[in-house]
Amino acid sequence: MASLASSRRGALSALLATILIWAYSWVVMKQVLAHAGPLDFAALRYLLGAAVLFAALLLARQSLRPPPLLPTVLIGLCQTAAFQGLEQLALLGGGAGHVALLAYTMPFWAVLLAWLLLGDKPSARHWLGLALAALGLLCIIAPWHAMGSVVSTTLAIAGGAAWAAGTVLSKRLFRRQQSVSVLGLTAWQMLIGGGALGLVALAVPQRPIEWDWPFIGALAYSAVLASSLAWWLWAIVLQRLSTTAASVSSLGVPIVSVLLAWLILHEQPSAMELLGIVFVLLGLVAVSGVGARQR
Repeated sequence: MASLASSRRGALSALLATILIWAYSWVVMKQVLAHAGPLDFAALRYLLGAAVLFAALLLARQSLRPPPLLPTVLIGLCQTAAFQGLEQLALLGGGAGHVALLAYTMPFWAVLLAWLLLGDKPSARHWLGLALAALGLLCIIAPWHAMGSVVSTTLAIAGGAAWAAGTVLSKRLFRRQQSVSVLGLTAWQMLIGGGALGLVALAVPQRPIEWDWPFIGALAYSAVLASSLAWWLWAIVLQRLSTTAASVSSLGVPIVSVLLAWLILHEQPSAMELLGIVFVLLGLVAVSGVGARQR
């Protein structure tokens, strides 16, 4: 029991660190568009991030042998290439806080896919949390008003669905291959996804990269913290928590992102967006079981 409690505490600590790192990364991702094309930046951050993770594997004296190839390729294409590429493109026409909120429709896709592929049937508490969070996102998206760029909105939601697919595929791989290294899987899927993004970036015309200090700083933060460290922590969360709990708890990221975009980018949320944030937070409380008696 003590070991189980320690594992859960470690997963929750990893989740909190991931939320904080990823929340600020949305601000960085928006700011960097003034210095580079979206796909060039996405490819560079993940290829560099993969290099950092492979260096960590060497320092930890872990095997560089890739995990099962097909699942790893699918995870890389969904979780890195499609998710990051679509979200970076969405930021061209949308604000950082708004795009982040739309990207985090991920939990709803993840719960559905986990139920279909993993047999993880949500509990009543999870359904309550999902309902509250869905109501919150409905307030934030506000489909009864003009949503700005329809293309940006669609790309952001599609990116969330791609991330959900990668999340469920990762969970299924951990269940079937318990010996799979979290660090090894994160490194290999990031290398594959970053390589795919690089190929797309070469084929799509974009603005030239400005190799100035703001771009280098953004690239360093995104590659080392938001890509390498945070995705490794996210893999730990997926390994130790249920798919539903991990996915819905991650909704803390867009909440913090909205606040940071408000403070740093002056993207002031509307009253309806603030109401939506309240509902999302209530959903987080319901899913995490705060105040519930532990069995």
